[in-house]
Amino acid sequence: MYDTLILSDLHLGADMSRAREALRVLQGNRYRRLILLGDIFADLNFGRLKKEHWKFLGFIRKLSNPKRNVEVVWVEGNHDHGLTEIMSHLVGVRVFQEYRWDYQGLRHIAVHGHQFDGFVVNNVRFNYLFGTLLYLQLQKWDSKSKTLTRFLDRLNTRWLRLTTKVAAGALAHARHHKAARIFCGHTHAALHQHEPGVDYFNCGSWIDAHPTYITVGEDGVQIQEYVERSEDRQAGEQHSPAEFEFAEFAGEAEPLEHGEYEGVGC
Repeated sequence: MYDTLILSDLHLGADMSRAREALRVLQGNRYRRLILLGDIFADLNFGRLKKEHWKFLGFIRKLSNPKRNVEVVWVEGNHDHGLTEIMSHLVGVRVFQEYRWDYQGLRHIAVHGHQFDGFVVNNVRFNYLFGTLLYLQLQKWDSKSKTLTRFLDRLNTRWLRLTTKVAAGALAHARHHKAARIFCGHTHAALHQHEPGVDYFNCGSWIDAHPTYITVGEDGVQIQEYVERSEDRQAGEQHSPAEFEFAEFAGEAEPLEHGEYEGVGC
């Protein structure tokens, strides 16, 4: 039983999103708290969502039921902007700009990380037109393995020096708020960086060939890599679910009452 499981940058709606594998991780672990650390969606277009994307959201909806005794937290990412208030009611989860909690006497902070990326903050429209829409189209043109688009994603991270910028900004933010650990996404590159008195962790992403997530528990913080098993692949092929449309998802039950949006300034 983990105290907290964290995953980020699922980018539902993108061809590269590995929602099916992310769902297996959530179903295959026990945890008291789940943090969806931003960029759960690729953009505002629900029409891009596939059946496995709706199945992931359906599981989050069920997991957020108070009877499950799991705290589900959604931290807003730059790609989620404009969707989080709607989805907080539809899926039944609280949405934060930044989330803080204490565990084993240590202060923890979870923030997506785009706040420390000056290019995204200062070029919102450009980033949406070229960084999101063009990138989504390139995924459709790319091969099944998405080799080109994954290469471009890594190239973009290096060109903008995202890993360095976000780590530096996050560490400074943690020190300012007297936190021992801070968790981010956004860069799509899993990372642990230690400085005296504070540890920075990045979740990586779920559009990569090697998706990662983070667990926080009695054994400390661990960056875990999802490794697909042969039985998982066979189960997906033999028991492919029927088309899971929005109407089916929304019709399961009324939106949960505790879904709300809570903005916490950084």
